[in-house]
Amino acid sequence: MPEVLDLTAKPHASRVLGSWIAGREGAADRAGLVALGENAVETGSLTIGELTSLLGAAHRSVAGVPVNRETSSRVSVVYAGVSLVAGAIASMPLGIYDRTTRDKVEHDYWYLLNERASDGWSAFTFWEYLISSKLYHGDGFGRLLRSSVRSSKIIGMEPLHPLSVDPFRHNGRVLYRVNPIDGSPAYTADSADIIHLPSLGFDGLRSPSPITHAGREVIGAAIAAQDYSSRFFAGGANIDYALKTASRLTNTQLTELKASLLARASNGGRGPLILSGGLEPAQLSINSKDAEILATRMFSVEEISRLLGVPPHMIGHTSKQTSFGAGMEQQGMGFVRYTLQRHLTPCAQELNAKFWPVRERLFVEHLVESLERADLKTRYEAYRIAMGRAGEQPWMDADEVRRRENMPANPGLKTNSGAAGKEHDEPIKVARTTE
Repeated sequence: MPEVLDLTAKPHASRVLGSWIAGREGAADRAGLVALGENAVETGSLTIGELTSLLGAAHRSVAGVPVNRETSSRVSVVYAGVSLVAGAIASMPLGIYDRTTRDKVEHDYWYLLNERASDGWSAFTFWEYLISSKLYHGDGFGRLLRSSVRSSKIIGMEPLHPLSVDPFRHNGRVLYRVNPIDGSPAYTADSADIIHLPSLGFDGLRSPSPITHAGREVIGAAIAAQDYSSRFFAGGANIDYALKTASRLTNTQLTELKASLLARASNGGRGPLILSGGLEPAQLSINSKDAEILATRMFSVEEISRLLGVPPHMIGHTSKQTSFGAGMEQQGMGFVRYTLQRHLTPCAQELNAKFWPVRERLFVEHLVESLERADLKTRYEAYRIAMGRAGEQPWMDADEVRRRENMPANPGLKTNSGAAGKEHDEPIKVARTTE
């Protein structure tokens, strides 16, 4: 009996895609509602951006190269710029102050913000992860860990991969659907439990990536130029050429030419090429000098630095002078004001909203003095004026100066400074003239 073939059409599905969609608990239906504990929240359909991220498809530039976090971080100027901004912010201390008196306050949250965010994450690595995610993906996400579901006390912070977070709106409130990259069960978090650092172009849910959106073409050109240079030098720094002549070569000349070409090829493209019969070389490809590969790469450094807001001289590009000032103090102040401040302000506002949602008298603020610190001579001159030099009214004592220099208090110096300032205790007498 002949074998009967079953030609019935059968649906075929991707196991990886199917498991991911199943993990989102029915996210393929925009109008569907999913029960999460006691709450029902609206979930989103599988968007093109999510599918692109899932399948690993990259944003391609006109140069034909993919531009994403992995490829762009291989460009030295991108890596240096992101590490500079993220490292500077991560190493900057966060102080807790009283809104009324602006005095420093001792609080349990200081340890989370400055020393240890959670198990496995120091405060530096936590902030560095969030800021680098913001620069690479457009948004930085972190989760606030609380002691219990009924407590508002924060006991830790952990970063979240930007591609694992899906913000959406439900009943006028922003919720965050999280699919952990470690395979843990998916969950939905309230906005009160998520630290969200957006970028330029924020629409209330997500922000476009500065790298793959604004810098796609310039970074793609930098990657293409880098790949071309690598292939050029890997091929012995030789250009393609042809041999031309107006006469017809004999069989003997062709045999000699073939032997010369084979000998040169076996030597890695190096060595003399014996030409006869009026043969002349003709260049086919453009060499690196004519293509101005070096100029293109130098231009890419400036463009990418402008994209990240990083002065080129701070990442090793010293061919041009900086407009941030001549001294280290002016350069540090310019870097804080024009580059870091646009990241520091929304970060502090987000922390104040999530740590103290009822508008308590406490607030956090980054201590930028460490980057704006002047040279030794300038600092000492400023301290002399603050302590009342040349009869000026003092507004600092020796202990305050020593505290700013990370030195312990010295009661003897405090007594001396107090004795020196007695001349200012008496009211200032103003001479009056009568007409």
